[in-house]
Amino acid sequence: MPELPEVETTRRGIAPHLVGRRVLALDIRQPRLRWPIPATLRRLLPGQRIENVERRAKYILAHTAAGSALLHLGMSGSLRILDAGTPPAAHDHFDWRLDSGRILRFTDPRRFGSLLWQKPGSVHPLLAGLGPEPLDAAFDGAYLWKRSRGRKVGIKLFVMDQKIVVGVGNIYAAEALFAAGIHPRRAAGAVSLPRYERLADEVKRILAHAITRGGTTLRDFLAPDGAPGYFEQELFAYGRAGEPCKVCGTPIRAIVQGQRSTFYCPRCQR
Repeated sequence: MPELPEVETTRRGIAPHLVGRRVLALDIRQPRLRWPIPATLRRLLPGQRIENVERRAKYILAHTAAGSALLHLGMSGSLRILDAGTPPAAHDHFDWRLDSGRILRFTDPRRFGSLLWQKPGSVHPLLAGLGPEPLDAAFDGAYLWKRSRGRKVGIKLFVMDQKIVVGVGNIYAAEALFAAGIHPRRAAGAVSLPRYERLADEVKRILAHAITRGGTTLRDFLAPDGAPGYFEQELFAYGRAGEPCKVCGTPIRAIVQGQRSTFYCPRCQR
């Protein structure tokens, strides 16, 4: 599933082609994605000029005077800017026709992505109650330490909780915990403030670096220009079960937490 760096890579790729452009029409070939595309969006978005494109958690928001379109890539979705005459393929579910003569096309073989609508001055229920962005100043070690007091849940599941901090998915949680030297099963409430300060720093560093590398290509993700992400080549823990740790040589181990695979080094992480 695309994580924060992949979504941010997508946002940066499409934003220059959307901001300031008017949506002339919507071509919707599959109205039922994870949720049905709202009738309000289908009625209000055509004719609107896109004022800004931002990211919140793993959602891309295209803001207009009439409201905001929320785009989510799901597990296998992608957004691309194409010439208006490009024929659609089997899994190309909708296009936004722009006044530039180009289109924004959404492709999603598994149909877990979504296109939703947010009224002006409101917050969509899917965005309500989310924690801070990991790259914002509000997210730091002191914040994590304060939120973790009394929590017995494993530290990896704690930092993946979207109410604690958004966008730290499975891949980047594993990599940040490895870099910070923290065992993924350690109780969140048992981690000291200095260790949380290092973990927050590593989360910021790894996510920022992954964005510069175009994210991590796992299965379906490609950037809007069709290029793969290259951060996969730099993974220290994720997906490396049985391989030697790049730091100490100990074989990387794999366990299951919250129905997700967790990878860690038993020697480097305590």
